[in-house]
Amino acid sequence: MSVTEEQLQALHDFLAGRFGAADAPHCQKISGGQSNPTFFVDYAGQRMVLRKQPSGPILRGAHAIDREFRVLQALAPTDVPVPRPILFHSETDVLDTPFYLMERLEGRVFDDCALPGMAPDERRGIYFAMAEALAKLHSVVPETVGLGDYGRPGNYFERQISRWSRQYKESTGEPIAALDQLVALLPGLMPPDDGKITIAHGDFRLGNMLFHPTEPRVIGILDWELSTLGHPYADLGFCCMPWHTAPDEYGGILGLGTGLGIPGQAEFCAHYYRHVGSDTPLLPFHVAFALFRFAVIFVGIADRVRGGNAVATNAEAVGPLAGRFAARALEVIEGAESHGRF
Repeated sequence: MSVTEEQLQALHDFLAGRFGAADAPHCQKISGGQSNPTFFVDYAGQRMVLRKQPSGPILRGAHAIDREFRVLQALAPTDVPVPRPILFHSETDVLDTPFYLMERLEGRVFDDCALPGMAPDERRGIYFAMAEALAKLHSVVPETVGLGDYGRPGNYFERQISRWSRQYKESTGEPIAALDQLVALLPGLMPPDDGKITIAHGDFRLGNMLFHPTEPRVIGILDWELSTLGHPYADLGFCCMPWHTAPDEYGGILGLGTGLGIPGQAEFCAHYYRHVGSDTPLLPFHVAFALFRFAVIFVGIADRVRGGNAVATNAEAVGPLAGRFAARALEVIEGAESHGRF
């Protein structure tokens, strides 16, 4: 999904009106990502990133470009590492869909959770930096940054299970037995609502972190499309998926052993607890819920492949992971039940 010559000219005219006349913008599609098309845009000495909605029909509430921009604006003055937002354009006259611009940060993105080519202590530092960035996000009181109305408070997991179950049922694909089983099981496994409400990223994982070029430090949390007010352990559980998925399942680390230097899930969570100031443990439910939700995200990717408006070049390959992630969620549930943890 690229920008046409006509759209590039329209973008040039738009940027000239905002930043002054300059040479035509240099626009480069960024590979990776499965949702909103993303481009590097250089114009008038500014190095920026452009995010837009995909073309074609989209599900109600999906690809929420406006929400992404709003949360970036709210968090920019805090110590949560986010790119600086520049502008939001709600009309379709330039690129056929709404879009926004943010600053381009120079750093590293890691898609493989095994972090190949790194020394063990470097891998350990990267994982702990991710836990620290999540703790910074969850330490922000939503009302203090103007996000008190960014989502509905309370009963987060109940509403999320309902939402993602509905999205799965609306899929154009074939039923997936493991997902059907999860839809039936998860409501009965929910812990009582403890009232915790934070800004929840919704897709907090290694691949959505931009790290300093040389240091184990997150300089930008990316892809805020699914952010809302929610329970912090929805994000923490999402972070823990690599310990429960194999290397060929979106770059997990299950089965790779302890020689890599990557902390175990319990140690990773303990690091988060220390920085956020909590001693409430993550439950198997939270991990199973995260795997379930990512499975439904994969269902949506497969739907976009069939509809001809998938964003990433590897969308067709990752679509089948829905069944495998659902099966991993069932393994978490079955393992917890066998140890009396549910």
